[in-house]
Amino acid sequence: MTDTIVMIHGMGGGGWCWENYNKYLSEKGYQCFNPTLRFHDMAPNEVPDPKLGTTSLLDYAEDLEKEIHKLNTKPILIGHSMGGLLAQIIGSRGLARALVLLSPASPHGIMAISPYTIRCFWSTLTQWRFWEKPNLTRRLLQCCIY
Repeated sequence: MTDTIVMIHGMGGGGWCWENYNKYLSEKGYQCFNPTLRFHDMAPNEVPDPKLGTTSLLDYAEDLEKEIHKLNTKPILIGHSMGGLLAQIIGSRGLARALVLLSPASPHGIMAISPYTIRCFWSTLTQWRFWEKPNLTRRLLQCCIY
């Protein structure tokens, strides 16, 4: 039986982030899925859907759980950033064979604030009620890329 891998992208990404991994792992014999999380199906320079600001991690986890149940097998989960945190949530529910976490986002209660993080998110953090709406800034993209 072929191992199944589900790749979960992070904030500001989409299933497209995993295209190279998907190609490489498929050539190695894995069955790969790289879903795009709810309200993330947009180009990086587009204005995000306002619903993105009110969608929770548990909403994403529920969506992913439904997709995993359709597979009829426990997949290997690979998650980056927010996707890494989601992989941990799904894994804690016993729905994964293994987890591969690439710079997972910190869960509630773990302080991950550093000068670098503040610099990357400064333009978002200084907006009133930033936590209620989606934000994507060029500065954030530059920090993530470099």
